Amino acid sequence: MTSTPIRPSEIEKADEFIVIDVRESDELSDGNIENSIHLPLGSIIRNARQGKLDKYKDKKIVTYCNSGYRGNIAAEELSKLGFNVFNLEGGFQGWMKSRK
Repeated sequence: MTSTPIRPSEIEKADEFIVIDVRESDELSDGNIENSIHLPLGSIIRNARQGKLDKYKDKKIVTYCNSGYRGNIAAEELSKLGFNVFNLEGGFQGWMKSRK
């Protein structure tokens, strides 16, 4: 299974998605996407494998990092575990550019 990329404009309806920020804590000073959940990459993979994220299996999930690379890794891992997951194209930087 592979994750599907999603453009920032496609997640405007934030209530339709669970948005997960997989950046490290020291990266959060640049801001985040409103109402996103912060779970660093290692934590999200570990929690998903332990079944701690199963409550989100019936939701659409969007993962993001700073530029898209780690968000894609998280999305791939969640996808393998049966989640309906998308990776935000361009990550947080892409999100910020779309706001200008």
